[in-house]
Amino acid sequence: MPHQKRLTIQTHGPGLTEFTDQAARFVRGCDVATGLLTVFVRHTSCSLLIQENADPDVQTDLQNFFHRLVPPSNAPEMDWIIHRNEGPDDMPAHIKAALTQVSLGIPVTDGQLALGTWQGIYLFEHRTRPHRREVVLYLA
Repeated sequence: MPHQKRLTIQTHGPGLTEFTDQAARFVRGCDVATGLLTVFVRHTSCSLLIQENADPDVQTDLQNFFHRLVPPSNAPEMDWIIHRNEGPDDMPAHIKAALTQVSLGIPVTDGQLALGTWQGIYLFEHRTRPHRREVVLYLA
């Protein structure tokens, strides 16, 4: 029998917000020994990552890389952008989300997420303002 839950994740502007513990609690509460957890974010200007959770420098470097790769639309090199209705961070946020993922599949083994030792589940906020993001967890 499948199980589903919606999480609300509060972000604080650009960066990674880990929610591994919330996903792990959901899986433990479902009493499913073997399965697949699908994680889906219901937005187009943020994304999901499985990434190292031991050294915060990894998160800083990732955020800096994506900022260099896709700067705000008011940067001179981004003058080709047409969609500017919601500010200089909006279209770059959509591009960053397109380059990453909006859903993840994580195996469940022996009733636990089969993540590696240093892996965590993150919501990657691409907008400059804080947001409340909705993530759907589905275990089957």
